[in-house]
Amino acid sequence: MCPKAVAYYRHSAQDKQENSIPIQREQVRRFAKEHGIEIIKEFADEGKSGLTTEGRDAFNEMINDYVIGNKEEFQYILVLDVSRWGRYQDINQSAYFEFLCKKNGKQVVYTSIGFPKGDALFEFLHRDIERYRSAKYSVELSEKVFRGCIKVAEQGYRPGGAAPYGLSRLLLDENRKPVGILLHGQRKSIQNQRVTLTLGKENERYVVNRIFHEFVDEGKNALEIAKGLNDERIPAPKRGKWNSSSIYNILTNESYTGTLIYNRTTQKLKSPPRINPKEAWIRKNGIFPGIITKEMFKKAQEILAEQLKLEKYSDNFLISKLKEIYDRYGFISSSLIKANTKVSPSTYARRFYSLDLACQLMFRQPIKEVIEDVLNRIKSYGYQIEGSTNNFTLNGHFHIGIYPSVPMLRGDHYIWCFPLNKKDKLDFIIGIPLSYEQGHEALGYLIFPLMFMHTKKIRISGAHDEKIKLYGYTTLDLLKELKI
Repeated sequence: MCPKAVAYYRHSAQDKQENSIPIQREQVRRFAKEHGIEIIKEFADEGKSGLTTEGRDAFNEMINDYVIGNKEEFQYILVLDVSRWGRYQDINQSAYFEFLCKKNGKQVVYTSIGFPKGDALFEFLHRDIERYRSAKYSVELSEKVFRGCIKVAEQGYRPGGAAPYGLSRLLLDENRKPVGILLHGQRKSIQNQRVTLTLGKENERYVVNRIFHEFVDEGKNALEIAKGLNDERIPAPKRGKWNSSSIYNILTNESYTGTLIYNRTTQKLKSPPRINPKEAWIRKNGIFPGIITKEMFKKAQEILAEQLKLEKYSDNFLISKLKEIYDRYGFISSSLIKANTKVSPSTYARRFYSLDLACQLMFRQPIKEVIEDVLNRIKSYGYQIEGSTNNFTLNGHFHIGIYPSVPMLRGDHYIWCFPLNKKDKLDFIIGIPLSYEQGHEALGYLIFPLMFMHTKKIRISGAHDEKIKLYGYTTLDLLKELKI
């Protein structure tokens, strides 16, 4: 009975044609025929890098199912050469997978080398040298590709990668005349063709303009912008939902001014990406049509830089700035914050969830006193209470939040604001609107069952009492009657 084997082939996008899978298959099959070996199964990874096993589905199936899992009986694994097995940067990783096969009774045979000739030391050195050469080839190829990309970028063309949201890749022929728009996954087919960017879909360009306008001109923060887009069911890049990260990605992308930027980050040979210093960037201005003006982009960067600087400030510092405005004017607004501090109103929204909730932190002492009074009332009903600050547990299993709120003037009326933070896994929140006077007495109680609430905060207005009618109580006797 002739010996049996499986064969493995791999061809990456950077490999030359002579390394194609059909050519590998032809040579490996010829070797098997010459040595009387029957190939029972063939595995092939097309367009896969050999730097790791990640994404090499055929290789992983062969190792897991046929080598370790012993799905079929065979003696050999036939591979054209060491580089097809992998171009691992740690040559011990290549040897490890060979050892794993040997441990499970399978011998890896590189057909370009042949079967061992009997000299174990020579065989060991030969394979290690081939592993080193394979690893070295990847380093040299990576450097060669990088230098080529740098040259292309210096000429004002896009070396590679998907187009940013709102822009498209435009293919240029050998004479740098437009050929057409490249769709997702399409590449140039001729070596001396080039790719640049051009305006993308009209609806996406509208969104980019809107994001910059709302951030720069309207003072909205990233979360507010994302919420508005999601509420209108406008799909984010890659058809997902908008979030602060996707908004910041657009606000910091200079491509929207018609500027080509290359080499901002480096990621070679599957290593973690790292940010390059700005002097290493390649920047070409006015290479393609922009969606926004350079002035708009500059203003956005100034706001972002200020926000980044202010993020380093403590909560107490930010609240002290609010207190200065409140003591001077008797109320707080976004325009007063902009006029009297260097702090952006959006900084308060990001740090404290909203400006309204940030304002409550100016009244820590009276709020603390009201919470203590409410806890004493609840204890008088016979409850055991555990917890601190705002969140408490009644009788070991029922969870409540207690949030007094000092009224803040908004326009011609006052509002009270209460957080509805579901991350704390509370059963309900007791919101306590306080009086306008210095003593800040409780005006009543609002019981919000969190399982029925779908917002992160509730604002109660003195001019509109619908929520007061729905959730309001004059006393806390409801807790006494519940007997939790």
